[in-house]
Amino acid sequence: METAAEQTTEKRTDVAVKGEAAIKPEFLSTKEKFHGFVDSEWQGSKGGDNDADEEPKTMCAEEPEPKKLKLDSEERNSSGKPDGKRLRGQNKSRPHTKPTTYDEKRLCLSVIQSNRECPFGDKCHFHHNVADYMSSKPADIGESCYLYETYGKCTYGLSCRFAKAHTTPDFKTTEKADLVKAYEGRIVVKNSLSKDLQNRLRKRSVPFEKSAEYLKTLANSKDKREQQGNGNACAAEVSADPTGEKQHPSTEAQTELQDSPDKQPPIKTVGALTDADVIKLRSCEKKQLDFTDKLYLAPLTTCGNLPFRRVCKRFGADITCGEMAMCTNLLQGQQSEWALLKRHESEDIFGVQVEGCFPDTMTRCAELINNNTDVDFVDINSGCPIDLVYKKGGGCGLMTRTRKFEQIVKGMNYVLDVPLTVKIRTGVQEKSNIAHKLIPEMKNWGVSMITLHGRSREQRYTKLADWDYITTCAKLASPVPLFGNGDILSYEDAMKARETGVSGIMIARGALIKPWIFTEIKESRHWDISSTERLDLLKDFTNFGLEHWGSDTRGVEKTRTFMLEWLSFMCRYIPVGLLERVPQKINERPPYYMGRNYLESLMASQNVGDWVRISEMLLGPVPKNFNFLPKHKANAYK
Repeated sequence: METAAEQTTEKRTDVAVKGEAAIKPEFLSTKEKFHGFVDSEWQGSKGGDNDADEEPKTMCAEEPEPKKLKLDSEERNSSGKPDGKRLRGQNKSRPHTKPTTYDEKRLCLSVIQSNRECPFGDKCHFHHNVADYMSSKPADIGESCYLYETYGKCTYGLSCRFAKAHTTPDFKTTEKADLVKAYEGRIVVKNSLSKDLQNRLRKRSVPFEKSAEYLKTLANSKDKREQQGNGNACAAEVSADPTGEKQHPSTEAQTELQDSPDKQPPIKTVGALTDADVIKLRSCEKKQLDFTDKLYLAPLTTCGNLPFRRVCKRFGADITCGEMAMCTNLLQGQQSEWALLKRHESEDIFGVQVEGCFPDTMTRCAELINNNTDVDFVDINSGCPIDLVYKKGGGCGLMTRTRKFEQIVKGMNYVLDVPLTVKIRTGVQEKSNIAHKLIPEMKNWGVSMITLHGRSREQRYTKLADWDYITTCAKLASPVPLFGNGDILSYEDAMKARETGVSGIMIARGALIKPWIFTEIKESRHWDISSTERLDLLKDFTNFGLEHWGSDTRGVEKTRTFMLEWLSFMCRYIPVGLLERVPQKINERPPYYMGRNYLESLMASQNVGDWVRISEMLLGPVPKNFNFLPKHKANAYK
């Protein structure tokens, strides 16, 4: 006779065929057993120091039922109408707790920076008495400060959450002279927004000379089209000489310039005439990049921050790109938007992605980036599906506005000295692909590389990427390189993608679920990574985050928030040694399973509270007022 456990295993194996990953029966579990094990072990590891009646610090939402196929009868509610409330999209009403709320009272910057006199005097709201501040400051997280050990000094001084590592008993900060000297004059992170540029952007005093030239030719072309529309007969009569002779050469040249805005317009010069005055840099003379057969880490909003990109670079990512930045915010000098352009010294091929829907703002933004940042390419986001961007004509909306799209591409190409790339989707509607119509036109516009995500805006992530369509588009794009994107989670997926004829592959969610996918692809193997190695990976991210966002309370909590966003994807990973069928597919949901040790089980949890526990291992206890809900509903539980 079959035991109850065998019957349960058999049932779960049947379910695994319908959307769940196939895991070896001996590791399968139930929701109750799984959380019972994780919670009991966690309480045991704390040693029982906490009182039984103490309230938990975090309020964690409940988990949903396991994903299952909906039947027609289930999709309709009691009124007979389809139920529109599906767990998808963003958590738009999620709590946005500012990192400043975690500091009850901060130490004044004048005290942190060598005890100089505070310029605000008695009006300053921050602490000036070091002893009082240290008595109210939260306990240190650890005994070693990453910034102090790496660079020889910590710029956050006494406000650092690892301050005891570099502070004397009389509250003086120490330095390591040899390390400080080694990093003297070395710029580790580039593309920071200077105060001078920010002020000039806010006062609108930054000159955009090349953009003005291009936009002038656009305006002239528009006037010409309007005149032709008002009276073709009159236009023909004016353009032709009564004797039947052709136009004067100068008139012909002017008309040609209006039709082709890529050509340099005549400008007045002062002083000696140089080649730069009369000869514009041709497309073939621009900085060239070899995109062939590279692994491209996609520009990931929220999760694709600089610390995460550094982790992926360590695992073998070839090309990295900053998160999508709004061109209007960059032109206004917003510090938070400019932070998306920052580049670490380890990123050897780095680009920035901008979003916009008008030729004037996008062209000026491109010129601003070209003159004030160090990038290898600029990418236009014409694949963003979110309503906020699409409804104003940006993102996917550009694919349906070909005239504006062409003007934007040509304008940005005109002002850039680096290659211009474009990221698109198959189309807007699910059953109406338009990428194959756009790609031949893009080749004429001067695009250096195209990335195609194999889904439409309407699909989002509900169906598998259409790699057959990507194959067709790759042939149309030749000789312009085309990168394919969608559903790559293993080196086998990458090998199949390369067989389609694409120039390279872009990896997005696959890198969030398992950043070591770049190593797997380059070494052609399935890496059964241990839970300890994965924790070390998170430890690296923590150190990079403290370096990037700061080692004070604000920086620690910002690092924690971004780590939790990442863990909402990373928990989907199933260790290779537990799978019945290798590799794991990106559209398969993990069932409840027990790992080979406690840490592996904890990392498999899809409960927000367990992600917080992992963060506490690296960043210490969360503040009393801490609350977190993931950005995407597919990863959140309500």
